[in-house]
Amino acid sequence: MFIVEDKGSAIALMCASLIFLGTWPALLTLLERRGRLPQHTYLDYSITNLLAAVLIALTLGQLGESKENMPNFFTQLSQDNWPSVLFAIAGGVVLSVGNLCTQYAWAYVGLSITEVIVASMVVVIGTTLNYFLDNRINRADILFTGVACFLVAVILGTSVHSSNAAYNKEKLSGSTNRYKLGKNGGTEPSSQLIDKDVLVDIEKGASTEYATRAEAGTVEYLVELEQRRSIKVFGSSTLMGLGIVFFAGVCLSLFSPALNLATNDQWHTLKDGVPHLVVYTAFFYFSISCFAVGTGLNILFLYRPMAGVPKSSFKAYLNDWDGRQWALLAGLLCGLGNGFQFMGGQAAGYAAADAVEALPLVSTFWGIVLFGEYRKSSRKTYTLLAFMLLMFVAAVATLMASAGHRSTK
Repeated sequence: MFIVEDKGSAIALMCASLIFLGTWPALLTLLERRGRLPQHTYLDYSITNLLAAVLIALTLGQLGESKENMPNFFTQLSQDNWPSVLFAIAGGVVLSVGNLCTQYAWAYVGLSITEVIVASMVVVIGTTLNYFLDNRINRADILFTGVACFLVAVILGTSVHSSNAAYNKEKLSGSTNRYKLGKNGGTEPSSQLIDKDVLVDIEKGASTEYATRAEAGTVEYLVELEQRRSIKVFGSSTLMGLGIVFFAGVCLSLFSPALNLATNDQWHTLKDGVPHLVVYTAFFYFSISCFAVGTGLNILFLYRPMAGVPKSSFKAYLNDWDGRQWALLAGLLCGLGNGFQFMGGQAAGYAAADAVEALPLVSTFWGIVLFGEYRKSSRKTYTLLAFMLLMFVAAVATLMASAGHRSTK
């Protein structure tokens, strides 16, 4: 079995996890903006997310001979370790619910701000829990300085969204001569704004039905995005979107502490002589429960959709190949990212591993490059965005600096 035993390797895994976990949300957002139903996307994502855990368990979890008190993956499957298994399953449940909430929150609030607020809550709540569960192997003075920076990032992230939303509303209200606002906040663009001969532009997230010449950040772009996306958000309350984000943040704050309890048994729930779950076994059970909850809920949402999403069916899902490769890639990236995070956390402390919650830095990059978020926004929004990212960088640097070392003996 492959074991990470030094701080340098743990940090390298955290950096790889950061890139993967910051990229998969952008892929799902791209598909939603191109009109693919979120139920279809999440079902595809769930398949490869589970596949990543199986691959990690069958390769790294079986590599070489077992070590003392650290049996290989197959050996642990037959051991009496169900208390730890239940902690791993609970972690998968809250992660699946949290990820599902963020998928809808991206539409209401935007990719960048959703990831910043959720990640900051994970650090504030999850890192504090992990610090005490890890028997304080991380440097508290540095660790909690980073936590404070993340807390500031939450406040700034909320302010960025409110400023940008207010500016967009102002732009839309000034365009009544070109758009008709519906009862639910929907719009009808004038016919000259649609050009069916324009090629599909990935940056603008164009649907297969038509692409537009509208520049990101303009009124035309905002309205046409609403016309083609699968989750309709015009006229929705800002508080509703932020409420979904904060609920997702609470759920996602608990999955890492649950894995910590599953692999280290701080509450002494295992019988004497039963080895702790190795990270690969815990991640396997974690991913199975994540898959079960995610697929179950999304099959239900096929027939009972929410947030204005159209009804679908399992047959329609099976026949929907438009963008499937991106959903499958997103699931694989998320699975590998979570696995690397847990491997790094087992070596250097799960509190320090929460530094991968710097993923909004990656997501913000994709949000700006791919989706034109914040283009043609106000100077106030740009100022708040800059301060938010600076606080985020400071938080990540301090969390990495607090990394400790967990003995494997």
